[in-house]
Amino acid sequence: MKIQAIDTVAADWSGDYLGIGFFEDSTTIEAYLTQLNQPLRDVLQDLVSETEFQGKAGEQPWTRIAGKGSIRKVMLIGLGSQETFTLDSLRQAAATFAKAAQKQKAASAGLQLPLWNDDAAASTQATAEGIELALHQDIRFKSDPEAQKSGEYPHDINLLGLANQAAAIETAQQICTGVLLTRELVAAPANVVTPSALAETAAQIAADHGLTLEVLEREECEAQGMGAFLGVSLASDLPPKFIHLTYKPSGTPRRKLAIVGKGVTFDSGGLNLKVGGSGIETMKMDMAGSGATLGAAKAIGQLKPDVEVHFIVAAAENMISGHALRPGDILTASNGKTIEINNTDAEGRLTLADALVFAEKQGVDAIVDLATLTGACIVALGHDIAGMWTPEDSLAEELTQASDQAGEKFWRMPLEEKYFEGLKSPIADMKNTGPRPGGSITAALFLKQYIENTPWAHLDVAGPVWTEKENGYLNVGATGFAVRTLVNWVMG
Repeated sequence: MKIQAIDTVAADWSGDYLGIGFFEDSTTIEAYLTQLNQPLRDVLQDLVSETEFQGKAGEQPWTRIAGKGSIRKVMLIGLGSQETFTLDSLRQAAATFAKAAQKQKAASAGLQLPLWNDDAAASTQATAEGIELALHQDIRFKSDPEAQKSGEYPHDINLLGLANQAAAIETAQQICTGVLLTRELVAAPANVVTPSALAETAAQIAADHGLTLEVLEREECEAQGMGAFLGVSLASDLPPKFIHLTYKPSGTPRRKLAIVGKGVTFDSGGLNLKVGGSGIETMKMDMAGSGATLGAAKAIGQLKPDVEVHFIVAAAENMISGHALRPGDILTASNGKTIEINNTDAEGRLTLADALVFAEKQGVDAIVDLATLTGACIVALGHDIAGMWTPEDSLAEELTQASDQAGEKFWRMPLEEKYFEGLKSPIADMKNTGPRPGGSITAALFLKQYIENTPWAHLDVAGPVWTEKENGYLNVGATGFAVRTLVNWVMG
């Protein structure tokens, strides 16, 4: 499928499927229709009248065009109020149109949408992202060849009324390759995406895009004192992998950053076993933080900003065996802090503890970690919004701007230091979990113990990394959440 921006406007375009976006303004709709040629104007005026189309968000009436005209089908796309119009409105509208064109098996499609803030480049990029993400189909594990046929359409999509926007489309496609990699990593089962498979993915990214890779094996992690991370891996037959992927620009970097992703490729809960109804069957996605980290690395490797970025993943399985970590055991992290284990199902923070210590040793200017860390965050914010914890207002503002641009929702949560009382242990420096109230806050406070001086933010993405319902450019399953926010943050 090819996406290109062309000068031709909807009134002059010819092809199988035409889409035109309208704000919620009947006067504007009528004024636009009068500019069209007579046959197309008549068809659209009838469609507006019959469907009572008003341009409200979510409206998408379409009709066939009879006769020998150059357009076979046309769709009107409601954009809602102009006051609430955002870049994500463009992504959603583009996704709606692209999916309709695919369902109708249109070979060629043309889409005309208004600009956001008169910014042709940003508008083109957002529109292209919506198309690319909406049309992605993960059919790797299906044996039915018929499942592949819908992906053949449309062959090309023209973004109408735009000129000289090839660079914006290329940027969108580079970013989307990272999002789609993340989707496929998170969606794949745990017998496919293992710690070694994550390391192999990192190696492929390094080879394809000129990054450097270091993978620490168990013995090397032991030498660095990574007792918290290694404690999680004790029961698995699969070896842990500590992955450090680095992008460096050709010149002097204006900034150095680290992105740390939770990489638990399957989480059984350990001896605190997840039981029926606890979601154990979905725990292949407990590495979504690492998936987003590697997806961001793939995108950054193509975009090549003047920023040095360290991508860090402590990859392991949390399983059960005679070697398993036990409730009551004490682990020592690489910064010397001791941890009493009171819940083996709070394992992600243990892997992140050593990863954060390692990240700070790289001498970076800021660290962001992301993880499917707590069910408590989903209870607080639902499935559409991720939590953000940081003591740094400036870093919170950077991430908020990056997420707003991406259309990915975050909400800054409190780092209430008083709640650390719930993590205190009588025999170690801390326990790995606190009381149930404020569980996502105490998890963030736990991670904060492994940062000394570097500006740091923790993103709990447990809710938005997976969806059971199709929504715009998000298809059922893994969403690729946070990749575009991370890329925007780095590009800054």
